[in-house]
Amino acid sequence: MGTLNQDQLNRALIERQLLRERAGLGALAAVEHLFGIQAQEPKSPYVGLWSRLTDFEPKQLEELLTNREAVRMLLMRGTIHLVSARDALGLRPHTQLRLDRELQSGPFASRLRGLDLDEVAELGRKILEDTPQGTADAGKQLKQRWPDREHTVLGNALRNKLALVQIPPRGLWHRSGRAVCTTVESWLGRSQQAITKDELVLRYLKAFGPSTVMDAQQWSGLTRLTETFEALRPQLVTFRNEAGKELFDLPDAPRPDPDTPLPVRLLPEFDNILLAHADRRRVIADDRLGVVVGGKPTVLVDGYVVATWSITKDRTIAVDYLDKLPPSKEKAVAEECDRLRHWIRT
Repeated sequence: MGTLNQDQLNRALIERQLLRERAGLGALAAVEHLFGIQAQEPKSPYVGLWSRLTDFEPKQLEELLTNREAVRMLLMRGTIHLVSARDALGLRPHTQLRLDRELQSGPFASRLRGLDLDEVAELGRKILEDTPQGTADAGKQLKQRWPDREHTVLGNALRNKLALVQIPPRGLWHRSGRAVCTTVESWLGRSQQAITKDELVLRYLKAFGPSTVMDAQQWSGLTRLTETFEALRPQLVTFRNEAGKELFDLPDAPRPDPDTPLPVRLLPEFDNILLAHADRRRVIADDRLGVVVGGKPTVLVDGYVVATWSITKDRTIAVDYLDKLPPSKEKAVAEECDRLRHWIRT
């Protein structure tokens, strides 16, 4: 069992996240390889895929959404993710326990007390499958049954109790819209069937390893994954990080040399590379986590976050540096910003 330093963990993560060299994958294959893309901001997945794939065009992802090959829904950590249809049906059952806990202890818990939430969900399912609409709109109809409750609170209960997808045009590149929902079963015409926890952990490691058990729990929002890791131990290799914590990994997964040169990459808001570990120092320093929480797109130089970026009113890319960089590095950042600006305008 060897020790992996931060640069080694960084290079492994960058490689597996398709950020060292743009991959010649199709959009659907990339979404499945990445095991989902954070999608709280509707256009974030497009920038995330542009940074990772050769010749990616927005219409490729738009077609996946309109053809129902991919969906946007509440998944890992109780946040909106873009996933393939197959993964939507396989992952969503694993998130239900966390979402149920939110209803019991979250900000709406006191206002939901005394309600039969299963009854709320069943009536809400009929409403949303009959006519896709916003959860607050469905809550107004539920209020006819529970007039003493706020419609927004009833709608939030549906958000957690039902596996809802946000249907197009929400999430399209050239036109979007408000979040209109229906159930994943109605949209895809198939029932949910949970993937095994073994598959969940193995695919997580393929996209984000080497990782601790706590890292996997941070990414997924699940608890008690130690038993799964222990059952898989004979199939895995183990290391230690510099703090002495045990890391698990797939035997044949890439772990590049820590001196592997890396290009500049622009990441969208809440990119999973910044959120998928309990210890995020492999890509961003602890004192800079505020830029992630604040939802700012970030710039990677040599694999680490050194700046944030934004699109200005005249559709140029503005960069706000957290570190002073050598002129050659700033030039590389400017060149990547120019490529993104050109791509956005085409």
